[in-house]
Amino acid sequence: MEILLWLVPPAVVTLLAMAWVSWLGREGRGEVDREEAVRRLTTAMEKDLPGARRPRPAPVHDRSTGVAVRRSTRRAS
Repeated sequence: MEILLWLVPPAVVTLLAMAWVSWLGREGRGEVDREEAVRRLTTAMEKDLPGARRPRPAPVHDRSTGVAVRRSTRRAS
């Protein structure tokens, strides 16, 4: 049990650092006005998404037989 006593100082320092950082982080975060939040949401919703221009092709699903086989070079029509 004595061998674990060397872990106490680093654990205390870690806990103190975590408490200090969480205390400092609280003051930097301000409340956003409701009107400003609605404006930002509207701007984000009106953006044209780059992936929305062309649809993805439908994936081809092979029926699983439970046996590992190589794919054939021929495509079924």
